[in-house]
This record gives sequence, structure tokens and C-alpha cells, in this order.
Amino acid sequence: MPESEKIAVQKIPVTVLTGYLGAGKTTLLNRILSENHGKKYAVIVNEFGEIGIDNDLIIGADEEVFEMNNGCVCCTVRGDLVRILDGLMKRKGKFDAIIVETTGLADPAPVAQTFFVDEDVQKNARLDAVVTVADAKWLSDRLKDAPEAKNQIAFADVIVLNKSDLVSSAELAEVEARIRAINPYAKLHRTERCQVALSDVLERGAFDLDRILELEPEFLDAGDGHGHHDHDHHHGHDHGQGHGLKHYHDEDMQSLSLRSDKPLDPTKFMPWLQNLVATEGQKILRSKGILAFSDDNDRYVFQGVHMMLEGDHQRAWKEDEPRESRLVFIGRELPEQIIRDGFERCITT
Repeated sequence: MPESEKIAVQKIPVTVLTGYLGAGKTTLLNRILSENHGKKYAVIVNEFGEIGIDNDLIIGADEEVFEMNNGCVCCTVRGDLVRILDGLMKRKGKFDAIIVETTGLADPAPVAQTFFVDEDVQKNARLDAVVTVADAKWLSDRLKDAPEAKNQIAFADVIVLNKSDLVSSAELAEVEARIRAINPYAKLHRTERCQVALSDVLERGAFDLDRILELEPEFLDAGDGHGHHDHDHHHGHDHGQGHGLKHYHDEDMQSLSLRSDKPLDPTKFMPWLQNLVATEGQKILRSKGILAFSDDNDRYVFQGVHMMLEGDHQRAWKEDEPRESRLVFIGRELPEQIIRDGFERCITT
């Protein structure tokens, strides 16, 4: 196994958990800290008080770290997240995964960016997924009046649509449609009292993007029976040529998906992507992709938060999988045509 792969394997997956006040994050965190799941998770929260940890479950505490009797630990962000992560990495018996909770009003971006910026953190941990807990009853209202709520949905790799038992099926369908208009790529779970399998929210390997970049988001297929034509945004390409582009609409959020079945030129693509996020990064909330480069037998995967990108060769392309590049951008007022034209220029002819 090459040295670089060894290092990648040992990185601890980090889940950023976000969601509006009252959506049910605390319920989910309490489950992680008390259930007998046989894993060692470290949970970093804003304030212990908010979580209301059951004292019977705590076996030991040192400074600001509480150890639970199911092997998990819980600590609080006082000041610097990097310092806390550093302390956790040094603890004996490394963790299976780390969960970082963001405050209900916060934009998850700065927390997610920590895992791209600090060198020590980057050596030891990798951003696994952003999980957003949303309240089925109040989300539609929040999306109207709270930009943070919309950011949290746009950022998510996984959305836990909680309290779904408190709304009618029509209301549930409506709130799901609103979520999909903002973020068609996240995996969505309907829950009551956050009863979701922990494996559905933790250690998702969202960095292995196959799941997100499966051909098109499945909800599109429901509409017209054949599901693969999007006439408004077809841009005159034959879909079979593999330059199709999809576009979904929310008032100010868009998502854009690009693909090519011809290999990309890495000497053109990488500078283009870096330049794109440098100039338009404020508008791009999330970017991710699986890339097939010319003369390269390995899949390259990347993900980004605003201007920050991380990427690496992941594994060899399998014999039976199409060598196809797929990219997704989610953001506000994305310069669609500029992105599309730039991408076209990176395709080897």
C-alpha cells in the first residue's frame, strides 16, 4: 500500500452536525452518547447545559471532557475548535469518529473549513459529512425568514427531516420539495424523535462521492416517466454525449451538475477549478466531484467549502464502471454559463 494511502486510511472521520434551534440535534447527540453502539465517538458541543447529559451515564471527567459509560466522550467548545481537536487526537485510544455540533444559528461553513485549513487537523482528520437536522413542521417558515436555515440545507450531505410525524403527508411532500429545490443531492431521512440508524449519519464517507453523484437525483425521475430529459436546460447537447447540465431552482440557491464521459486534462482542469473557487468562492457553498483525468488510472475526488478545496487520488477505476467525470456545485447566484464554458474547455478533445 503506498504511503499516501496509509495516511488517508488513518484519518478520523468528522461529522459536522448542524440544524436550527429545536430541530432535534440534542436528541440525536444524546443517542450517540448513550446508546450501546460499540463505537468510540467524540462529540464536541457548544454548551453542555444545552445537551442535558444524564449524570448516570458519565463515568469520568477531566477538565472539559466527559467520558460516557458507552465509551464515547463529550467535550465543549470553549474558544478554539482546533485546540480541542488537537487534545482529542492526543487522547489514548483514538476515536472511531468525531462529531462537531454547531450552534443553531450558525453557518456551518467555518466549522467545516477547519478541516481544510489547519495542518495538524488535516493530517489526522477528514471532513466526512455535514448532517443537518431539520424540523418538518417549521422548516418552511424558517426558510422564508432565516438565511442560516437555508445555508444549513444547502451545505448538507445528509438531511434528517425530523418530527415528520407532526405534519400531514401533503405538508411533508411540500417541505421535501423545498429542500430539494435548495439541495437535490443530500441523502434525506424522514424521522420521528431523530430515530435514524447512526450508520446513516456517521461515517458516511461522503468523500466517496458515488452516492451523491449517482446519475441524477432520483426525485427527478418521478415527474415525466422517463426522467432523463430536462428540456429547459439542455443547451442543445445530445445527452448521450455526456455534457448534460441540470439546474434546479430556489429563489436564490442553485445547484449545478456537470459531467463528461471524455477524460479531463488535469493541466487545464486543476487551475480552472482553483481559479473558479478563488474568484467565485463566496457564491459557491459546496463543490464536489469525481474526476477522470487523461492518462490516469485512478479516480480523483475533491470537495470544497467556499474557497477551500481538498482532493486526492482515491482508488483505481474499476473495470466495469464508466470513466465519467461528475461535478456538483451548490451556491447562491452561481455564474452558470461561466462554470459550464470553463468546464467544457477542460475536456480533452
